[in-house]
Amino acid sequence: MEEKEFDYINVIPFVDIMLVLLTIVLTTSTFIATGSIHVNLPTASQNRAETLKTRTVEIDGKGTVHFNGQAVTLAGLRATLTPLDRNTPFLIRADRDIQLQIFVDVLDMVKNLGFKLVSLQTEIKR
Repeated sequence: MEEKEFDYINVIPFVDIMLVLLTIVLTTSTFIATGSIHVNLPTASQNRAETLKTRTVEIDGKGTVHFNGQAVTLAGLRATLTPLDRNTPFLIRADRDIQLQIFVDVLDMVKNLGFKLVSLQTEIKR
């Protein structure tokens, strides 16, 4: 008995599956992009008037540490950060030419005090 070789591959089932997947992706992305999924949010009895403001720690080219625009020492920075809420977001901006140790000291202090929302601002190369 001689076996017959395949002369072609049937791609119709593959195309059907791909069209179904494409439909699902396009439908889902449309809902996400336009926010068309309607959600009735629950209400609370009290509106929290206090929002957590992002705090900025800057280190200039000379190695001076600034907290919200005011020059501080590392000890002064620790004293200023200690009473703050631990969910306060922090943005660290450091000059590219500073000694790495100053940056590490500031970052280590912020992390050791228990702050979780810490980010570093960088610049995009063009």
